[in-house]
Amino acid sequence: MEHTSVLGMMHHASFDNIGLYEQPKPRFLFKMPRVVPDQKAKFESDELFRRLSRESEVRYTGHRDRQPEERIKRFLAACQEGHVEIAFTTTGTNLQLMFTPPNAGYMTDNQCDFEKEQGKVNIKSSFIMNGVCVRWRGYIDLERLDGVGAIEFDEESAIREDGLLREQMERYTQRMREYEDNKSRYRLDRSDTDELRMANNHLGHHHGAVTSRCHGPPRNDRRIP
Repeated sequence: MEHTSVLGMMHHASFDNIGLYEQPKPRFLFKMPRVVPDQKAKFESDELFRRLSRESEVRYTGHRDRQPEERIKRFLAACQEGHVEIAFTTTGTNLQLMFTPPNAGYMTDNQCDFEKEQGKVNIKSSFIMNGVCVRWRGYIDLERLDGVGAIEFDEESAIREDGLLREQMERYTQRMREYEDNKSRYRLDRSDTDELRMANNHLGHHHGAVTSRCHGPPRNDRRIP
């Protein structure tokens, strides 16, 4: 086999085995934001927040199938663990209050205070409700297991969550920008690969034509015995 024929086959085989660069699929693990962009505006305009921001009666809702004495014991135990379930009697809104237990000496802010008022426990609990940072503040009677409380806007927590929201949106925007850049590079790489393949096919056809004429001398030059 002639050198040109071998060279053509080598070029043809090597370029045919070139794998195309596969465009990476976007993998955006974008979590739903914990808060809305303008928390204070929503707190002041939302009807539910306006109703819950007025002091109203609440009751402890845990272990309602137990006897009163047993419920009181379980309520006190829950306070020591840092969680209490309550409901607003006027709206029926249920809340799971989470707070620092009273025996946690490392906290300066007493979120569960049995000493402020005799026979009552005063509770402060911060949480996110409908995308807004709020704080429930009120008391519960230790015998009747009901009390009074209201929700207020938690300015400090809102500022912190707003900062986290901005960081999350900036990371998402950056990843979208990187994805668009990678997609543009992929299009350029694919265009170059297609041009290279077309050039290789043209080169292979050219050498194939030469090879077909190199298997022997022309018919007119063959000797007759």
